[in-house]
Amino acid sequence: MKRNRYVNARRNADWTIDQDWPTYTAEEHDRWRRLFARQEKLLPGRACEAFLEAKSRLGLSSVGIPDLMDLSEKLSALTGWRVAPVAGLIPDDAFFDHLANRRFPAGVFIRPEEELDYLEEPDVFHDVFGHVPLLADPVYAQFLEAYGRGGRRALERGQLHNLARLYWYTVEFGLMKSPRGLRIFGAGIMSSPAETIFALEDASPNRVGFDLERIMRTKYLIDDFQQTYFVIESFDQLLHDCYQDFGALYDRLRSGPEFEPDELAKNDRIIAKGDFHYFRAKGRGEGKCAGFPSQP
Repeated sequence: MKRNRYVNARRNADWTIDQDWPTYTAEEHDRWRRLFARQEKLLPGRACEAFLEAKSRLGLSSVGIPDLMDLSEKLSALTGWRVAPVAGLIPDDAFFDHLANRRFPAGVFIRPEEELDYLEEPDVFHDVFGHVPLLADPVYAQFLEAYGRGGRRALERGQLHNLARLYWYTVEFGLMKSPRGLRIFGAGIMSSPAETIFALEDASPNRVGFDLERIMRTKYLIDDFQQTYFVIESFDQLLHDCYQDFGALYDRLRSGPEFEPDELAKNDRIIAKGDFHYFRAKGRGEGKCAGFPSQP
């Protein structure tokens, strides 16, 4: 059986496809159920309240893979967003166009059994369970629309790598302050049981206050836990700091430092300095401070 049975599906001009929901097998629905049940146990007290409330409001459940047409109707009634089924990763310009028009492209294949715990390409569980609930939050929804509108400019300037870092460290792997401690809002963490625990409770990674320019200068890991997590105060702060003309910022980013994923910068608001024991054991990352000697 193909890893992604939608790989040869007929694509529309905007790269969307027919989810063809009735064709999901009992085994595919069972995979969703087990992934859902696993995260359902871990997320209370770890996920941000907006996510937990929206997941319930949208009716996401362990019953099986959602029909994205039905899910879109519920989501659209709340914030005007819809979920656009796609076969997998799509070109950057198409991705940004969907976001700018309040459509979230979601892969519709479900990961195979042998990749249940880790998957490089986002599947329907990552995209729908991890990303979609927060699109029901009006402020977060406005932020992601603005991000999409800014994508074409980043492409034209040849600075997509800078904008991608903002997405990575917020939409995928962001943390948020709450009165009861740090909480998850990034989908890459939200859909991963191991990183749910690691991001909040392990002593290894740095946890640093959100700073837009700092984030856009910071590289990231795509094949392991993050060495640094950035922490927002609220979605209002995220929208306020990012809802601006990025022109001058892009000009500044063409010069000056870039930071490795394990580096701390002089002006960082450090919430927790990582001891990097996990990464050192794997021979990657030292927990360096930029401008200072490496930590012992």
